[in-house]
Order: sequence, then C-alpha cells, then structure tokens
Amino acid sequence: MKYGVVAFPSKKLQDLANSYRKRYDPHYSLITPHMTLKGVFEANDEEIEELSRKIGEVVKKHRAFPLHATRISSFSPVTNAIYFKVEPNEEMLSLHKDLHSDELGGAAEYAFVPHITIAQKMASGEHDDIFGQLRMAGVDHKEMIDRLHLLYQLEDGSWTVYETFRLNGDKS
Repeated sequence: MKYGVVAFPSKKLQDLANSYRKRYDPHYSLITPHMTLKGVFEANDEEIEELSRKIGEVVKKHRAFPLHATRISSFSPVTNAIYFKVEPNEEMLSLHKDLHSDELGGAAEYAFVPHITIAQKMASGEHDDIFGQLRMAGVDHKEMIDRLHLLYQLEDGSWTVYETFRLNGDKS
C-alpha cells in the first residue's frame, strides 16, 4: 500500500488553494491541500505499524512550526506544477530530515521544496498563461502547524488519514 506524511494547513489556506485546485488540479478530489514532508512510499500492514511507531518517535522530538506561504511559484520546466511557496524554517527542515533517516527509508527522492500544490498536469501553454495570472494574485499567509498526518492511498486513488501525530516535542 502507498503511504506519505503531510501537514494540512488551516481551512482558510485550504479554501484558497482549493479555489485554484478545482479548476487546475486533476488531483483536487483525491487529496486535501497539503505540504508533503515525506513523499509516497510503499509498506505492507506489518511494516506500516513499525514505521508509524518510528514516525511517532521522530515527531516527539519536534515542536509546532510556522508555515508562511509567501508567493506563487512553479516547478517549470521540470513539471508544469504551480504552488504556494512555503518559506523553509529550521524546525521544518529538521523535521523533514528526521523523517528521511535510514530507519524511515533513507534520503528523500527529491530536494525538499516546501509547497502546497494548486495546479498541475497542464499543457505548457496553459501553464504559462495560468502561472502569469496566479503570480499576479499572489499569496501571503502565516499560521502554525502543530500536527502531521500519515496518509494512505485507497483503491480509488484518494488519500485518507492513517494516523495523526501532534508536534509538541522539545529538542533540548
């Protein structure tokens, strides 16, 4: 089964993201707007029990962190995805690093670019047009993230919460 670890932003930011996603993201109905902290990985029922326990141990070491969506950006030309850029901070980067320890499957497949996707899988011309429009609209949103969610993918392709972890740890 496929799993991943994400942070869900507040309803306010989700509603803003969804105002774009419903038009420009074919995954709109499959997953709530989110910031991925550990990308998709495979695990069976026994493995996920152990991985969930290990994620819980990692999360105990971390505090809530600020999420600041500062602008609209794109992964073009690598992929025609448009997103809310989230400013990285020390706590977020440390948490991401700890979620990619050898015990939890090792290094991330891609460099960590904190973001919330609002559009994807568009033709290049459409991407360029939409990106130009959205970039002018901009975004500036701040909030605190105090929990992470281990998700799993259902047979229909949608994602649902397997377990929720509170970020209330202390690294001292």
